[in-house]
Amino acid sequence: MDDRPRYMISVAADLVGMHPQTLRIYEQKGLVQPKRTAGNTRLYSELDIERLRLIQQLTTETGLNLAGVEQVMRLQDELMKMRARIDRMEQEMRDAIDRVHRQYRRDLVLYRPAQPPVRKD
Repeated sequence: MDDRPRYMISVAADLVGMHPQTLRIYEQKGLVQPKRTAGNTRLYSELDIERLRLIQQLTTETGLNLAGVEQVMRLQDELMKMRARIDRMEQEMRDAIDRVHRQYRRDLVLYRPAQPPVRKD
């Protein structure tokens, strides 16, 4: 998802089918955090738009109130952070394994299977 700010509040509101005042309320409650220009104009990114659509889905289809939406969004944010942390840890583990594998000796060793003992009767 693209997090570059690009949509003014009126355009963002049209894209998600909400009133601009609703977006301001969501910002005030910390549900969405649009970037600001030097002139203090709100600019929403594609990520913000997707977040607003999720908020809309949670309130209209699921019937959650804003307090419930805040909890869901907080948990979703934590989940995203944990996934990113797991991805970093997995990459670190792969790098460590690669370092170990590069240290292996690659000498050729002739293998001769053991001969079974000969029985003398």
